[in-house]
Amino acid sequence: MALIKSISGIRGTIGGKAGEGLSPVDIVRFTSAYTAFLKLSHPKEKLRVILGRDARISGVMVNNLVAGALMGMGADVLDIGLTTTPTAEIAVVESGAHGGIILTASHNPKQWNALKLLNSKGEFLSATDGEQVLSLADSASYKFAEVMDLGKYETDNTFIRKHIEKVLALPLVDVDAIKAARFRVAVDAVNSTGGIAIPELLKALGVSKIFALYCDPTGDFPHNPEPLPEHLRDICEYVVTNKADVGFVVDPDVDRLAIINEVGETFGEEYTLVAIADYVLQHNKGNTVSNLSSTQALKVITEKAGGKYYASAVGEVNVVELMKANHAVIGGEGNGGVIYPEIHYGRDALVGIALFLTHLAKSGKKCSALRDSYPNYFISKNKIEFSPDMDVDAILKKIVEKYKKQQITDIDGIKIHFDNEWVHMRRSNTEPIVRIYAESDMLAKADNLAKKILNDFKDILNNR
Repeated sequence: MALIKSISGIRGTIGGKAGEGLSPVDIVRFTSAYTAFLKLSHPKEKLRVILGRDARISGVMVNNLVAGALMGMGADVLDIGLTTTPTAEIAVVESGAHGGIILTASHNPKQWNALKLLNSKGEFLSATDGEQVLSLADSASYKFAEVMDLGKYETDNTFIRKHIEKVLALPLVDVDAIKAARFRVAVDAVNSTGGIAIPELLKALGVSKIFALYCDPTGDFPHNPEPLPEHLRDICEYVVTNKADVGFVVDPDVDRLAIINEVGETFGEEYTLVAIADYVLQHNKGNTVSNLSSTQALKVITEKAGGKYYASAVGEVNVVELMKANHAVIGGEGNGGVIYPEIHYGRDALVGIALFLTHLAKSGKKCSALRDSYPNYFISKNKIEFSPDMDVDAILKKIVEKYKKQQITDIDGIKIHFDNEWVHMRRSNTEPIVRIYAESDMLAKADNLAKKILNDFKDILNNR
């Protein structure tokens, strides 16, 4: 059993003892602490909180507990039901709510669930706000409402449709061009809420033929829900069998987007953002942002378009903060997360699909040819586990000393820049591991660079 408390939310496995998994006791405790935080932020207002969930098997149970705790703290609940994370983010703003909770463990397997916490802007809590929620939960310094002050409960299942309407209204989404292309599109929604939202979006965009794979929102994930190439064999075959022009894969809460080309090959999760940013930059010159572990291909196309690229610390909240500071026209993460400020500051697969299909239609290219038009970079992803007695910071300092002649970025772990490649080392926020990502223009070179750094770690450990 596992319970992970972080500034962005509470994530854990269902079942087990309180404090060792995401038990009913923990769900109520953290929901109550979050509501207490909202009360401190809005002391004179009757709170209104958006509540939505993905299709996980535990969703109904968790939803009932969260709704009850919110009402018990005196907050009115607007339950938007089965939905997506970006839809919940939009719903907070559209409804004038003081915050929101989306119940999803994102790409984690079905035994996991989580409370993702949103502020009144429909964005994830800042580090400071997240720490305050955790502190309130630890101290239990909150009071439940008296009977006449209990919150009210309402439902509204229209927000996916409202979300789609906002996507269609974007100036860079060209429905006529998509209709004219007569695209055949396959979708893998891993039996979660993407199975509700994505086919409805594709119909609204005028897609000629939709092939739905794993689009029944039962929460029984047919494969590992993280949209990585090794988990996407079924959709790759499905695209070829149905002669689709493109395939789209989303994670359970629909904030990450993976693309499959017409010959059943993965477009590359790093290149979801690259392709969509390329289209946006063709029509709206400006800056871009991604995190330190994302491909440098975004930097290449941004500078080619006359903009400036910025790299943030890992984490959506950090990307959004840097996007706002530098007036970025688009940003996101290399895991298939696209953030387009024209609609909202959150990763959004619906926006990504609409912009990508417009780009594909207007380019006149096949999906594989579009991918070939971008600079080729390959990322090697590795990790090393560390024990409680390992001084990770001291090891990183020694590596920095070894490579001190290279350009080094230290805003989030250590990133070492070489001529046409880089390596990024950072401690995981949720596991006792150091992630080591390396990128080069050939996968073998990226692997070799990562192995070199792994060997540096081992040498330092052996010489302690």
